[in-house]
Amino acid sequence: MFFVSVLETACKQVKSWEAAGLPPIKVAVNLSLGQLFQQNLVEIIHNVLEKTQLEPKYLQLEITESMTINIDHMTTILHKLKALGVTIAVDDFGTGYSSLSYLKDFPIDCLKIDRSFVQKIQSNSTDKALVDMILSMAKHLQLKVVAEGIEEIEQLSYLVASQCDTIQGFLFSKPISPRTLQENYQMLHNDAKYILDSITASKV
Repeated sequence: MFFVSVLETACKQVKSWEAAGLPPIKVAVNLSLGQLFQQNLVEIIHNVLEKTQLEPKYLQLEITESMTINIDHMTTILHKLKALGVTIAVDDFGTGYSSLSYLKDFPIDCLKIDRSFVQKIQSNSTDKALVDMILSMAKHLQLKVVAEGIEEIEQLSYLVASQCDTIQGFLFSKPISPRTLQENYQMLHNDAKYILDSITASKV
């Protein structure tokens, strides 16, 4: 099964980085609607975690808002997945046009703000307001927030000032291979720290 292969590869990669001396890294794997309706999904994920010996807290499973229509089924399956010790995130948050009621029913840990909103923070007041709303709502619901698609220092500066938990985007790095990440981890870490420190210093 392709999903099992992807999941196993992802988990093995985290263990490989760990063996190479890198600090703990969480890996995210997307779930499709079809996979969420597989009766043995929880068993599959449990078996892969056991086989690879990866601590569940280092695996993040990601769903999209379009998958939240069947509240009853999703609530049951997500609670079972959560019981394994993995984290659950909603990817591309804000683009699904679904009822927000699932946020109180699902055991969600994280909301990932879609890049289409982040990239227009400085130029579109509506997108800025939506990002502010998501950050405020997440704080009150005690959820973490990841902002995707950051390409400009101004976008990063605004999100840092707004206390966004995690950021990702081309401003820090384009997609790279696992080997490249392993070989250049310290340089990438230092570059990211320099960018963040420069923002903090400019606000002092």
